[in-house]
Amino acid sequence: MSLARNATASQSPTQTNGYERHQPDQTLLYQLVEQHYPAFKASLEAQGQHLPRYIQQEFNDLLQCGRLEYGFMRVRCEDCHHERLVAFSCKRHGFCPSCGARRMAESAALLIDEVFPKEPIRQWVLSFPFQLRFLLARHPQLMGQVLSIVYRTLSTHLIKKAGYTKASAQTGSVTLIQRFGSALNLNVHYHMLFLDGVYAEDDYGKQRFHRVKAPTYDELNTLAHTLSHRIARCMEKRGILGVMPRIRG
Repeated sequence: MSLARNATASQSPTQTNGYERHQPDQTLLYQLVEQHYPAFKASLEAQGQHLPRYIQQEFNDLLQCGRLEYGFMRVRCEDCHHERLVAFSCKRHGFCPSCGARRMAESAALLIDEVFPKEPIRQWVLSFPFQLRFLLARHPQLMGQVLSIVYRTLSTHLIKKAGYTKASAQTGSVTLIQRFGSALNLNVHYHMLFLDGVYAEDDYGKQRFHRVKAPTYDELNTLAHTLSHRIARCMEKRGILGVMPRIRG
């Protein structure tokens, strides 16, 4: 983020970047999907199987993203009266790299400018065993329930480590749930940006931030065991899981 800001600040005030229309149909990803997706879908239907509706929507929207024939708006300069046609984008964040990158940049700017306080932030990453990844992907409603367990566990750990109770201090986090690994393999995992400490009221009634030390190896092991037990109990109550594999933190 800082590199982007520095690059922007170094430009001359009169320097502008030329507009170049997005042409997704020229990318390899688009061409692969356009060529093989219809045959893949037809093959599944011939076997009596169907892709989930939301996956079909992702593919269909990708094939229409940035294409003028699927809708556009006309932009006109008030000074020189020059006009351009700007195609509608799919605004998806599943397969479309253009819309996904735009959403990621906008989200990062929002977090830095409007959400995070000027305090230290630590990233916590929680990955799951293969069996549990498939269960979470199959039952997406569980992702929120598991996230609630993880948040309560980590926030309680930070509050106690700072020497406070949940009644006298609080912390916060923003979580990004990723469903794929770098090789596009199914890998449901959580990236949690946690305040590296807690807020507590001082003797004058003002909220003060109290930073905690970095977690030790023993603390990470304890947290992993606690999360494994609590997530297993949650899934067993819902009849989804019999024996819980060990979670890797």
